[in-house]
Amino acid sequence: MQSIIDSKLLERLRVGPLAPYLDGYLRRIEQDGFLPSSVPCQGYAIARFSRWLQRERIRLKDLDELRVRQFLDRNPGVVHYPEPATIRRLVSMLREIGVLKAEPPPTLTSAQMQVAEYRRYLIHQRGLSESCLPNYISFVEQFLSQRFKGTEPNFAELCALDVTTFVKEEAGKLSPGRTKLMVTALRSFLRYLLHQGQITVELAGCVPAVACWSLSDIPKSLPAGTVQRVLAQHDLTTAVGRRNFAILMLLARLGLRAGEVVALNLEDLDWEHGRIRIRRKGGRWTQLPLPDDVGEAIATYLRSDRPRCSSRRVFLSHRAPIRGFAHTITVSSIVRRTLIRAGVESARTGAHLLRHTLAVDLLRNGASLDEIGDVLGHRSPNTTALYAKVDLAALGTIALPWPGGAQ
Repeated sequence: MQSIIDSKLLERLRVGPLAPYLDGYLRRIEQDGFLPSSVPCQGYAIARFSRWLQRERIRLKDLDELRVRQFLDRNPGVVHYPEPATIRRLVSMLREIGVLKAEPPPTLTSAQMQVAEYRRYLIHQRGLSESCLPNYISFVEQFLSQRFKGTEPNFAELCALDVTTFVKEEAGKLSPGRTKLMVTALRSFLRYLLHQGQITVELAGCVPAVACWSLSDIPKSLPAGTVQRVLAQHDLTTAVGRRNFAILMLLARLGLRAGEVVALNLEDLDWEHGRIRIRRKGGRWTQLPLPDDVGEAIATYLRSDRPRCSSRRVFLSHRAPIRGFAHTITVSSIVRRTLIRAGVESARTGAHLLRHTLAVDLLRNGASLDEIGDVLGHRSPNTTALYAKVDLAALGTIALPWPGGAQ
């Protein structure tokens, strides 16, 4: 403990009923990668909380969320940094080690319980990943909220008019892509209700179709050579820069989705055979060759820059608490900031832009659609067929002459 806090200061901070747990808390935040400079402030916050508990004669076993809130709100309008995060982190640790009772689960309404059951169904029966769930849950919650308006839902009352009215009202507020997600979510939820016996009429068939035709768009990609230029000028002088470079290489050279990068674990890297295992949509696993330049970027990050942590995720945050990325937005933000710094202008700036660019480059270099689909992990050839629209040379050979055009 001496390495992160002075022993004399530590003795002064061991006060009140929380004194026996201070050392354990400090060890935990050291493991989580907190800077030594932040430790005294957290220690003082715990000491203030412990003295307050002692002064208010609150036994540790009686500590609950209400008393935590009373302490944090003791001086209205004053924020004692970093008290809120420190105290909540401490309380969580005390619950984990059994000093405090586990926090009781929140009381859910009937609608919330139904949505929670539907969420479990999507994960365990449909095999959806966590990153896909908001696309379903948010629309279902909105539908139930508008239809039942705070009352207990009676699904037997649902009718086709309820479904079509909701879709018509919301479709005008959303893009075609989001509207398509909305109707997909509604159909899925209504089929779930029918399967569970909550409704007796097949209402999924009443959900209107959305005019968002397959293959109607040309995939957005960067001009040839742009990705190579961006990678060549990427900053490799910092630990964060080298981490981000390894992520960019996976996106640009293997066409991974942002969620596949987030979910990548250390055991998914087979260094002996030069392969990488990818968790695809729907819980499928595929193996891809690990190119030398991609492997070198990842190895450099792992050897020199990856923080020490118990997490098995390959890519970790560089700010405490050290852990794997919480969301795919982090990966897309890395791509967006990289493109901005490189002076690249694009209508799309997320992680999928590099995936599309790789597919287009492969097609232009002679790869077949089947080969591209294997690299990208597409289950259906129809998904890969979208990229045929960017091969103008091949399309030109089958184009019909324009009536009345030049002879």
